[in-house]
Amino acid sequence: MSVTDLPVYTELGFSDEEWGLLVGLPQAVLTAASAAEADSGRRTRAENAAGLEAIGTGRETASPLVTAVATELVTRVGDPEAGEELPVIEPADPQALIADVLARAGQAAKLLAERVDDGEAGAYKHWLVGIAEQVVGAASTGGVLGLGGETVTESERWFRDRLAHVLND
Repeated sequence: MSVTDLPVYTELGFSDEEWGLLVGLPQAVLTAASAAEADSGRRTRAENAAGLEAIGTGRETASPLVTAVATELVTRVGDPEAGEELPVIEPADPQALIADVLARAGQAAKLLAERVDDGEAGAYKHWLVGIAEQVVGAASTGGVLGLGGETVTESERWFRDRLAHVLND
């Protein structure tokens, strides 16, 4: 086996388990950001679409790490440019999901601090917070007939801010 046959994550210095954490986290952030506020199915689909779009844009970054993670993730969950959609996931316990995602974000931040330079780590963290931003800002909550309501609710803002804090602590 030549060096070029190694998986991209090996070239980037990660084990299979570590790569699983980094690749799984963006979709988990999307799901947790969406679950931060109970919404209608239509709003949740809008949030999923915005999150998937934000994940997809990671393929076009200057960061080799973010590009590799986003490329692998899009092949797993679907390409927004091809009109593919994520299934709507309604977690039984949104708070437990959010706590789990924040704990995994902390693990990822620690891992990145040990393995990659500050620029790569910062790009990945910024991308995750950007995914959360896109999701929580995708659909307003409350209001009547789609008019009025809050674009970003207090619980959504808390999740986004907590995620940024955990990643940069």
